[in-house]
Amino acid sequence: MANLKLAGVSKIYPSGKMALFNVSFSSSEGELIAITGGASCGKSTLLRIIAGLEEATAGDVYIGDKQVNDVEPKERDVAMIFQSNTLYPSLTVAENMAFGLKMRNVPAAVVEQRVKVAADILGLSEVLYRKPKALTAMQRQLTTYGRAIVREPKLYLLDEPLSGLDPKLRAQVRNIIINLQVRMKGTFLYATKNIAEAMSMATRIVVLKEGFVQQVDTPQNLYDYPANAYVGFFVGSPTMNLIQNATVVREEDGVYAVFDDKKLALSEKTISRWQNIEEYIGTDKKVIIGIRPEDITPDGEGCQLQGTVCGTDVTEELKLAEIDISKNNSLTVCMDGAVKGETHGVLIDTQRLYVFDSETQLTLLSRDDGYVPDGKNTEADFVPLTKAETEERQKQFAPPEKQAKKKR
Repeated sequence: MANLKLAGVSKIYPSGKMALFNVSFSSSEGELIAITGGASCGKSTLLRIIAGLEEATAGDVYIGDKQVNDVEPKERDVAMIFQSNTLYPSLTVAENMAFGLKMRNVPAAVVEQRVKVAADILGLSEVLYRKPKALTAMQRQLTTYGRAIVREPKLYLLDEPLSGLDPKLRAQVRNIIINLQVRMKGTFLYATKNIAEAMSMATRIVVLKEGFVQQVDTPQNLYDYPANAYVGFFVGSPTMNLIQNATVVREEDGVYAVFDDKKLALSEKTISRWQNIEEYIGTDKKVIIGIRPEDITPDGEGCQLQGTVCGTDVTEELKLAEIDISKNNSLTVCMDGAVKGETHGVLIDTQRLYVFDSETQLTLLSRDDGYVPDGKNTEADFVPLTKAETEERQKQFAPPEKQAKKKR
């Protein structure tokens, strides 16, 4: 297997549309890295560039110690699994899995052995001689994985491989992929917009937004130490509450975040991590206060705020309530039995607050002893562009027609 390195990879289409900007990160051998982000974040484009199916406008791609920018896709020794991978309907499972090897004139004995091993790993041994129409949805999906495994590539690229599967099947196939990666000791890049999937599977996660890298770190570090408000909001389910346009004041009994007609005391832990807090106390500089729903106890003893239930929601795992706490802000709370219109208090764990600058969107809190460094993660100290810097780059590469519309 091989490690992967991307150095300043950008993709600008002839129209002027920017798909990726200055993407840099590396993997170690045998690592599973998730690439995630919202719609049109660039994750599929990134995998296609690594596979050689698209050409980068700038930057370098290394597989192992070899730069592969000008290497043909078939020579990169990469297996790519798409969400819409199809099987040849006239071929059996074994024939579908062996097809690529036979096209490369691999000896028949080697093909047979690799197919047998892959089928055993994926639990397909009993259906090797069935055709796709006689398979279950999971078996068809696993056959596409088998087709990749038999090649024994240096790198596996999976682009939304669970898309379209029902939740139960997704969970089963997800576990199979995790076990497959461990058994094959392969380097996997796994693109998904499902953050829960990424958090449960990956050793590290690359978070993209509209083609820009936001943060590269372990799942736990992304959750506890988001680099900006986007990562804080995107990583976690339910999503982080963001109290907008708060100011900071010092009173006799402590330091408070003030928003609308409410105020919330900041803990000593938050204050100690906020290294330039004096630039914000008593000034017009605005901040965003992040509060995760799991750090809120409804009607807990010593509630700091009160509000009215304005909506409820039930997921497979959680019962949620939306509570208006001020004129412009509400909090999503994990709460059973909430009724619209009821008044409830909320107890917020102020040891777990997140603080971001309203203008730059970057975190204002330094890391503490809870941060667990990964010695292999050279990108952990990466600082994303500010909101203004991002908008400037987007304006720079916007297609001409969009720039003309903005001028009008």
